Amino acid sequence: MKKNKIVFTGGGSAGHVTPNIAIMNKLKAKGWDITYIGSRKGIEEDIITKENIPFHGISSGKLRRYFDWKNFSDPLKIMKGAMEAYFILRKEKPRVVFSKGGFVTVPVVVAAKMLKIPVIIHESDITPGLANKIATKFATKVFVTFDETLKHFPSDRVLFTGSPIREELFKGREAEGRAWLGFHEPKPILTIMGGSLGAKKINETVRKILPTLTASFQIVHICGKGNVDQSFQNKKGYKQFEYISDELPDILAASQYIISRAGANSIFEFLALRKPMLLIPLSRAASRGDQILNANSFEKKGFAKVLLEEELNETSLSAKIQELQKEKEVLVGNMEKDSAPNTLEIILSEIIKIAK
Repeated sequence: MKKNKIVFTGGGSAGHVTPNIAIMNKLKAKGWDITYIGSRKGIEEDIITKENIPFHGISSGKLRRYFDWKNFSDPLKIMKGAMEAYFILRKEKPRVVFSKGGFVTVPVVVAAKMLKIPVIIHESDITPGLANKIATKFATKVFVTFDETLKHFPSDRVLFTGSPIREELFKGREAEGRAWLGFHEPKPILTIMGGSLGAKKINETVRKILPTLTASFQIVHICGKGNVDQSFQNKKGYKQFEYISDELPDILAASQYIISRAGANSIFEFLALRKPMLLIPLSRAASRGDQILNANSFEKKGFAKVLLEEELNETSLSAKIQELQKEKEVLVGNMEKDSAPNTLEIILSEIIKIAK
C-alpha cells in the first residue's frame, strides 16, 4: 500500500521549524512519508536532519517593506527557489504541503500551487508576517495560534488551532535537569533565553546583575551562538550555553521561572508547562512588532509579566524579576485555567481530511 506523503517547509529561525517536529512525529507514527524543504543557509537543516527526515535546500530571498539594494536581487533568488521547489515537489508527489512561515516558504507554496498540491499554512503570531500574507493567496487552509488572528484571514479558510507543542517537553525530569546542570542547592532555577540567535542586550544586562541574581537563584543562561562569555565560566550558580537541544525538557522541568523573548511557539510551550515567565519582546526597531503583540496578549490574559527592550536595564530587570516571584501563584493559577484547544489532534485531522 502506497504511503501518504507530506512535505513540510519553514525556516529562518528555530520558531519556524521546531513546531513542525511535533506534527511530523505524530504523522510518522501514523506511517506518513515526510520530506522537508528549507533554505540552504538556514538553521532548519541542522534541526531537521537530526530528526532523520530527508532535507532539500533551495535558494531563498528575503522580502522587505523597506528599501535595500538586495530588494533588486532577492526576487531572482525567490524565482530560482520556486523552480527548485517545483522539481522537488514534482518528484516527491506529496498529498499536502505544510508551511510554518519564514521567507523560504514563499517559493515552496508557489510551486505547490503550480502543481495543484493543497497547501496548509500555520501562522504563529497575532498578525501575519509578509511571507504568510503572500502565501495565503495560494493556501487551501490557514491555521492560527491566537484567536485574535482569525480576523486577518479569509473566514472560509481560517481555523483556530493553537500552537503545536512537542510532546517530549512534557517528559522532562527535574532531578535529571538539576544533575546535568550541577545545581544542587535548594534555590529556585531561573532559565534565561534570547531565542535561537541570542539577544545581546538581555545577555549584557543579566551579566551586570549576576551577583544579585545568584544570591536568590541558580541561573541557566542560553545566550545564543558565539555569545558565551568565558570570564563567567566558573561562576557558581551560573551556567551558560549557546544552545540546548536534547536536554531542554529536563532543564525546563527543573526551572521555576523563565525569562524569554516572546516568539509565539516558545511562549505557548511555557504556557503548556505552566512556567511563570517574564517576556522581553524584540523591539519595533529590530522587528515588525509581532513579539510585542504576543507578549501583550499573554500579559492581558495573566500568563506573563512583560518588560519592553527599550526599558531594559539593571534596575528594571531586577524589579520585574521580583514581581515575577511575588506573582508566581497568580500566574500559574491563570495558566491552569486556560482552555487550550487540542492542537495536534485538530491539525492532524485537518491534514488527513485535506490529503483525501
